[in-house]
Amino acid sequence: MTIAVETLETPALTKAQLAEMLFEQIGLNKRESKDMIDAFFDLIAHSLVEGHDVKITGFGNFQIRTKAPRPGRNPRTGESIPIDARRVVTFHASQKLKEQIQEQDAQATQLLP
Repeated sequence: MTIAVETLETPALTKAQLAEMLFEQIGLNKRESKDMIDAFFDLIAHSLVEGHDVKITGFGNFQIRTKAPRPGRNPRTGESIPIDARRVVTFHASQKLKEQIQEQDAQATQLLP
């Protein structure tokens, strides 16, 4: 099954737009579509908060990394400030996603005069 993304009104794909696509292309009602999208992202967020990696085959991996404390600098004043240790989410695209992006890039380059 392929879900077609026509044109996006904003440069980012939003949860509301995803829910609308489920409604239009899959046939779920609007409430079910919104609930499904919310549940999907809640599951991902919960797993990451718990410290678990999230792997979506054919798309990529979300991982939690712990960054050590380090010295920083206020760019306006030049004053040194400490940056606390923190956990951050990183995303690594799968090889399949990278290939799709490269194919799209190659096609766009061929269309240029």
